[in-house]
Amino acid sequence: MHRRLIAPGALAVSVLLTVPASAADYRPGAPGIGDPYYPSYGNGGYDVSHYGLRLTYQPVTDTLEGTATLLARTTQDLSRFNLDFLLDVSEVRVGGAKASFATSGEHELEITPKTPLAKGTPVTIVVRYRGVPSSKQAYGFTSWHRTPDGGVAANEPEAAWWWFPSNDHPLDKATYDVSVAVPNGTQAISNGTLRSASSRAGWTRYTWRSDKPQATYLATLAVGKFDITTGRTESGVPVINAYSKDLGDNAGAARASVERTGEVAEWLTRYFGPYPYNALGGYVPNVTTGYALETQTRPFYSPRQFAGGSNVSVVVHELAHQWYGDLVSVAGWKDIWINEGFARYAQWLWSEHEGEGTAQELADHVYASHPADDPFWKVRPGDPGPDDLFDIAVYDRGALALQVLRNEVGDRAFFTILKGWPAKYAYGNATVGDFQAYAEQVSGRSLADLFDTWLFKPSKPGAPAARGAGVASRSSAVTAPKSWKKIAATNSVHDH
Repeated sequence: MHRRLIAPGALAVSVLLTVPASAADYRPGAPGIGDPYYPSYGNGGYDVSHYGLRLTYQPVTDTLEGTATLLARTTQDLSRFNLDFLLDVSEVRVGGAKASFATSGEHELEITPKTPLAKGTPVTIVVRYRGVPSSKQAYGFTSWHRTPDGGVAANEPEAAWWWFPSNDHPLDKATYDVSVAVPNGTQAISNGTLRSASSRAGWTRYTWRSDKPQATYLATLAVGKFDITTGRTESGVPVINAYSKDLGDNAGAARASVERTGEVAEWLTRYFGPYPYNALGGYVPNVTTGYALETQTRPFYSPRQFAGGSNVSVVVHELAHQWYGDLVSVAGWKDIWINEGFARYAQWLWSEHEGEGTAQELADHVYASHPADDPFWKVRPGDPGPDDLFDIAVYDRGALALQVLRNEVGDRAFFTILKGWPAKYAYGNATVGDFQAYAEQVSGRSLADLFDTWLFKPSKPGAPAARGAGVASRSSAVTAPKSWKKIAATNSVHDH
């Protein structure tokens, strides 16, 4: 028999480690995740890894009901926590036990578990709910689009509140199972792969799965009567596209554009690396809004994007986001440039590909066509502020900054950066500062002045700075390249 000698100090440490937190140590999770642009968006105290949504939707009445199951882990000793949600809740369970709940603010669901939750605890949260999404507003708007034959959830920076409870911020990405029952003859479209579609007693249940981390605003639901096409890319990724049956005069142009999704995605792999998901597609519901959105694996397009004819440029834009915005998501909404500047620049690269104007010519045109007193230059793409999150300057001035970077580091380093960045931060989040650091690492150059001048100063860079950056200040640059009209036709993608 051997006796183990334990020093008194070690015993004290061992005992301390086994003592649970006192009631005073448990505190409510923050009602916001900490984003300075949107302080009430997202929540503190936990991290979600998976959403399981089992829903039923009746298009005639716009009634949505169902159960959301969230798999999460606490990040602090938690007495209470919030979810972002608007519909009417009938029951909440945490770890199998009924929890009390209340609403607060514009969109907060406050949940108090039966017993407090220690930091690091895996927890299952079940929320039963029902409501009419189109009847709900927060901050004076809605992100639910009522259509003649159903409804659509798609918006940025928020859309989840109208159809599922969530930790609604890109910092908390998760995987998804979305199962929706709708009346026969109606379809339910969501992200990822269609796992099954089965009918019973006049209803059809569609089950979709997104098996890679996805930000909440990139989750989408569309219910209506669609024409659906299927196919595969050259590399074998399945493609599902859907078009409302009542698109009218826009139907042909929408199909002529969105049906090129597989081709465009394959082309983008040259610049951004392998396509990062196992599903692809797009959908065009009969909504009245004008914007498009990079909902993960299956972008949303409004019919108005095709009112002037086919518009492949908008498809390029939304598919570019599958890497820049979806695969690598913003750490905070002030980092929107790493979404929109790059998606716009992809349109410039497509212009080169189509022989309708080089990225340099487009950059020259952007610089020359906005005089120094144009408010365009007041918006700082690197930190535009919440009121200008989707200002055209974030797109065009943001793409201009990328052309300046290309001129500074050369094509070899520039395209290495474009492809390497999504790989470095794949399925995670990053900031503008992270991108600058990565570009400096790859190029071996200090880029602080470049980023400050072209992304952060609220003024037009002067002619000497433009010449030094390889951007023309010649009056001839005012002449628009051939592709400019097509690119400008996609400007409403930012009218969220």
